[in-house]
Amino acid sequence: MKVILKQDVKGTGKQGEILDVSDGFAKNFLLKRGLAEVASSVAVNSLKLQKEAEARRKAEEIKAVKELAAKIDKTTVEVSIRCGENGKVFGSVTSKEIASRLADLGYDVDKKKIALKESLKTVGDYPAEIRFMEGVSAKITVRVKPE
Repeated sequence: MKVILKQDVKGTGKQGEILDVSDGFAKNFLLKRGLAEVASSVAVNSLKLQKEAEARRKAEEIKAVKELAAKIDKTTVEVSIRCGENGKVFGSVTSKEIASRLADLGYDVDKKKIALKESLKTVGDYPAEIRFMEGVSAKITVRVKPE
């Protein structure tokens, strides 16, 4: 019997897959628990349209992320922090502070996506990378200056 999985089923397949399984397994397990539906022509066409819509949405999302990365690339973010006499900073500049400065500039970036090569504990310019997704990143400069 051909079925379309509504959810991931361990040892059987992933959501959205069309599988040929035994009649007993389909009736007594998959259909009974709502894990699958019979693969009628209407259901197959619906699944196909759903996958196409998902692919279009994902392509638009990737395009938007690439545009944002192009805008942010080579931006300089200034962070002012309290420091002592030798330019030694009290504490360090975190990715949370950098994300808030980027938000002030109009860029909505999650702090988890900002990668710092080292902790920023002295005054100066430091490179940072924002990794939006696999293959899409932007390099920025973080300028730490005394308050």
